[in-house]
Amino acid sequence: MLTPEQLRNARSLFPHTQQGKIYLNHAGTSPLSTRVVEAMTAYLRERSQGRLETYFSDLPMVAECRSFLQRLINAESPDRIALSANTSDAINIVASGIQWKSGDRILLNEAEFPANVWPFLNLKRFGVELDIVATGDGIITPSMIAHATTPKTRLVALSAVQFLGGYRADLAAIGDFCRQKGITFAVDGIQAVGAVVLDVQHMKIDALSAGGQKWQMSPHGTGFLYLTGELQSRIQQTSLGWLSAEDPWNFHNYTQPLASTARRYEGGSLNMPGLWGMRAALSTILEFGAKAIEEHILAITRTLMDGLRQIDGLRVLTPDVDAQRAGIVTVSPPPGIDETAVFKSMYHRQITIAVREGKFRFSPHFYCSAEDMQATVEALKECLKS
Repeated sequence: MLTPEQLRNARSLFPHTQQGKIYLNHAGTSPLSTRVVEAMTAYLRERSQGRLETYFSDLPMVAECRSFLQRLINAESPDRIALSANTSDAINIVASGIQWKSGDRILLNEAEFPANVWPFLNLKRFGVELDIVATGDGIITPSMIAHATTPKTRLVALSAVQFLGGYRADLAAIGDFCRQKGITFAVDGIQAVGAVVLDVQHMKIDALSAGGQKWQMSPHGTGFLYLTGELQSRIQQTSLGWLSAEDPWNFHNYTQPLASTARRYEGGSLNMPGLWGMRAALSTILEFGAKAIEEHILAITRTLMDGLRQIDGLRVLTPDVDAQRAGIVTVSPPPGIDETAVFKSMYHRQITIAVREGKFRFSPHFYCSAEDMQATVEALKECLKS
């Protein structure tokens, strides 16, 4: 866990912690730290009252965002990072860019969030077939994937952490299998990046997509796509913009090549206010350290799970093994419980959780404390009785 001093410093960045609020829905959307708000406010003030036009002076910040992301996921280079508006946009770059043939197959599973399904459903018009692995309990293992692939499987799409049950996949084993079979491994990382350590090179991930508004603690409208140079060489872009060119400022050279880096996927002007916020959020995560954050989250969610198991009628659905979970803890309520009423009752006690498919989902981040977890368990006990 974070040291007491580190935890105090972390909590000081989130004013709601001083207001008695406990926020446990980072798997939905994260509160913005004071650093993020200050960075965005300073940018907007400069555009309104200061220099007014800041495009070129903002470019070093954009480069820093790519560099911070490269460090966070251990990409080969910042050149392998394209900034995006959200997870769906990033996934669609890959899904629409690969040259598919009729009869090609994509492997998914039934526990996926829709953002990691619809871009691939859209490929049925090209004769691409989807194989959906049944999970039942939301667990998808390397052996299940190996068993479900066929000689026609060209891509495996998988969430690093499943949004509902919180199962954390063995990405290294799955990536190794896919690399051996020549199958593209595309990962939806939105429930993992910023919460647990990801190493795209070690895990042999070909493409990693992640919006920034959840565990990266960035504003909405931010995110990124990582992809290998090899995968980039196989993608034919379906969408181009002026910034896709190698030298965008050579305005009328329409015969020039596209950018050799992943910048080619950014196309047009970026969300500068959001990226200033993203830079502040990512620098904070790197300051505290991805490994320390993961260990802290696992420790406090362990406290939470132990407490929830003491409540009669609740069933913890999230795996108990640390390697198989991240920041999400999901429980089934006792029979006959009105989940929406419990959610509202918890909210009135200044504790924010989530209800998904009739289940309670808790997702604390690194600034949350063990005391927050204990208070949440006690409040839930009271709300279930009322």
